[in-house]
Amino acid sequence: MAEKSKPHGKFVWYDVMTTDTKAAEKFYSAVLGWTIKDSGMPDRSYALLSVGGANVGGLMPIPEDVRDKGVPPMWMGYIGVSDVDDYAKRVSAAGGTIRRGPEDIPGVGRFAVAADPDGAGFMLFKGNGEPDPAPVAKMTPGHVGWRELHAGNGEAAFAFYSGLFGWTKVNAVDMGENGVYQTFAADGDEVGGMMTKMKEMPYANWLYYFNVDSVEAGMERVKANGGKVMMGPMQVPGDFWIASCADPQGAMFALISTKH
Repeated sequence: MAEKSKPHGKFVWYDVMTTDTKAAEKFYSAVLGWTIKDSGMPDRSYALLSVGGANVGGLMPIPEDVRDKGVPPMWMGYIGVSDVDDYAKRVSAAGGTIRRGPEDIPGVGRFAVAADPDGAGFMLFKGNGEPDPAPVAKMTPGHVGWRELHAGNGEAAFAFYSGLFGWTKVNAVDMGENGVYQTFAADGDEVGGMMTKMKEMPYANWLYYFNVDSVEAGMERVKANGGKVMMGPMQVPGDFWIASCADPQGAMFALISTKH
């Protein structure tokens, strides 16, 4: 499923949980150019998302017990760790919660569903040792190009994640009344940012940015296929263009490109 996970806290995989898997497959293949095929797992419905022969993530129905708790469609990121059981204990000790697991996915690896102290969800994952895939160039269309945490408290959130995964601060961008946008690196590679969430945002969450050739063209594909553009296009530091979107089932994601 995912690349062999490293102990230094890199994002290694992404899932979207949805209420309508067929509709989501059609949407994302049209918007991001993904090829979608069933994983062949005998005990669960799980589709693999790939582009250019490289796997990007997975797509699955929201488990019934999770759906009964009112959890909406959403994207989740997997953070590689050296020992899922050990890191599950560390998450709890640091003020987070373990919502499921740890448990095994036969032939794939071990995982746990976690949440930080503000409730933003993420996964802990250790692969079963399969070789790493070939590296993908930055900004390759269809792959995740940025990860962004909208936290209850940005500084406290950074302390939580850096304490667990060794993430380091890179750039602090002053956004005025919206506070500080702190970018971070995993194993020396700048991979995302975090900030205190806007007051109008109901809960803390991670937002994942998918690379596209052009943000404006990507936005048109989103709208043409039943999704919504919540914000954008907007230019951000680094000469990138971004847009925040929602798929037809309501899962939030974003687009990023060097082109308007």
